[in-house]
Amino acid sequence: MARPKKEKELQHKHQIMLRLTDIEYEIISENAKAANLPLAEFARKQIMKQKVIAKYEIVADLPELKRLIAKFGKIGSNLNQIARHFNSGGIHSQRMRKAIDQSVAKIYEMKYEVLKMAGDFHSAATGNLDGNTETHSE
Repeated sequence: MARPKKEKELQHKHQIMLRLTDIEYEIISENAKAANLPLAEFARKQIMKQKVIAKYEIVADLPELKRLIAKFGKIGSNLNQIARHFNSGGIHSQRMRKAIDQSVAKIYEMKYEVLKMAGDFHSAATGNLDGNTETHSE
């Protein structure tokens, strides 16, 4: 059975010839692939400033995430003990100050670990499409 024909006003009969560098073509091709659209449809939507939804598959390193979550839990527990100490009228001490500084340093270390892991994902998802995209994890 033949595919039904589009209405005359919906047919794409005009062409625009466009030259791209290898890098431009690669970026557009990757973005079209991420949006699960043919290259021509993706380019058409971009030219017409229509919303394009790009979907990316996010792969997580579960053992690493579990390790980071455990670290966050321990730091949270330490900070709760410190807050309880101060809320109950405890005084500042060198030991307490050192514990606070260590907790803050650990938080920053973990932040950089998470950013490094997220950086791998972010570099794969480059090419923001004029703010007309939404990124979804599936």
